Amino acid sequence: MPSIYERLRSDIVTAMKARDSKTALILRTLDAAIQRSSMDLGKPIDDGLVITALRKSVKNLADARAEFEKGGRTDLVANNSAEIAVLENYLPKGLDPAQVDALIAEAIRSTGATSKKEMGKVIAALKVHPDAGSLDFGAVSKLIQARLA
Repeated sequence: MPSIYERLRSDIVTAMKARDSKTALILRTLDAAIQRSSMDLGKPIDDGLVITALRKSVKNLADARAEFEKGGRTDLVANNSAEIAVLENYLPKGLDPAQVDALIAEAIRSTGATSKKEMGKVIAALKVHPDAGSLDFGAVSKLIQARLA
């Protein structure tokens, strides 16, 4: 099974051959972000690095889309939505909310955390879990805060 990055590179070639310049531009921009991240971190390109770059790109696009909505720029909102849709095809499917809740409960139980001050322990425990790659830690941290109130 090809890695996410191999699939991305293959899809760039396919989009270019099909003269789908919009998709090719989106994917080439992501490829550049992945390569830049690899050089900055001094790490080889692997699925973890690709997923991190993907999530960052999707988050940036979603933030920009929110600003465009405030400004009434429907043309730019549509473009950002299309870019996000293309990029989300490469993200692994997330866990369902029940699974995320179970992981959080287990991490809290295993660390013995009882207050928000110990939230770092819980997140550290989640980061070493095999399913950590499919967790959105921004959303997870809010759930942890709610439990450790």
